Amino acid sequence: MKKINLAVIFGGKSNEHEISLKSANEVMNSLNPDKYDIIPVAIAKNGQWLIGEAGRRYMEANLPKAGQEGGVDAVAIGSDAVIFSGEELSRMEIDIALPIGHGAFIEDGRLQGMLDMLDLPYVFSGTLAHALAMNKQKTKLVAKNSGLKVAKEIMLRKNKKYDVGKIIAKLGLPIVVKPTESGSSVGISIAKTADDLAAAIETAFGYGKEVMLEQFIAGRELTVAVMGNKNPKVLPVVEIIPKISAFFDYAAKYQKGGSEEVCPADIPEDIRKKVQKYAVKIFQALSCQDLARADFIWSKTDNKLYFLEINTIPGMTGTSLAPQAAAAAGIDFTRFLDKLISEALKRQK
Repeated sequence: MKKINLAVIFGGKSNEHEISLKSANEVMNSLNPDKYDIIPVAIAKNGQWLIGEAGRRYMEANLPKAGQEGGVDAVAIGSDAVIFSGEELSRMEIDIALPIGHGAFIEDGRLQGMLDMLDLPYVFSGTLAHALAMNKQKTKLVAKNSGLKVAKEIMLRKNKKYDVGKIIAKLGLPIVVKPTESGSSVGISIAKTADDLAAAIETAFGYGKEVMLEQFIAGRELTVAVMGNKNPKVLPVVEIIPKISAFFDYAAKYQKGGSEEVCPADIPEDIRKKVQKYAVKIFQALSCQDLARADFIWSKTDNKLYFLEINTIPGMTGTSLAPQAAAAAGIDFTRFLDKLISEALKRQK
């Protein structure tokens, strides 16, 4: 059987560059070499594209080592490092692309729009689904319109005046402060006082021009991965229990021992069914494809499930949440990747 020419795209200009490299490295090491010819495609922090051996060398030079935050961002490694034009990329014999990246430029629909223009198939959702899912407020509007419960919110724009007292009067304390468009919980804080709130807003504005303030809902955080297209299937529910933070923030996600993930979650059957049903509902409402992971809070106050957000390119290491759920369903990481790629290829026929 002819091997599949698979372009694994990683890196990017977002502040989640190093996370992307870690994920892509594990993905490439886990793909079945008898089925795929892997073409590494690195996007450096300055936007330069490196392909094939140049991309592989970029990965090797920039992959964070243990205890190291990031690499050296060695943009041009060797004389064959080039900046690619769309025409050059489209001429390559790529069967399908697998974007493994998070945040702006890879997960927000911009990369997908470019690949669509090049008529190059890819794994994961299309441009619109990525763009909507990246914007937390727009996603919540779709979720609310689909019948899901969401927390109350207030939106702030950069350089526009706001009144901390009025915000607290409407939302109460604590308040969750989020950049409207960021991944991996970057820039998110929980403000417990008026002073905390003002500082958290300024921090969040460091990551974008719009900030969402949400009513804090105390409860258990549950996440559900959904796979497929016409008849999407849910994977087992995972409960996330942060160990070093008040919530599942960047440190809890990526520091060793930062959180405990219980899969399958130890929850009542009616809650399991509801949260899986709601995950499929938002997956379909946004027209997601192949895989996405939806996050919820099971409120300890009113026993309701509140939708938080959906991740259209979830973490893709063997121990990330979606692959963990797949493993609990009896699907190892290599087969999990195979299923994603084969489903994406089916959509092209």
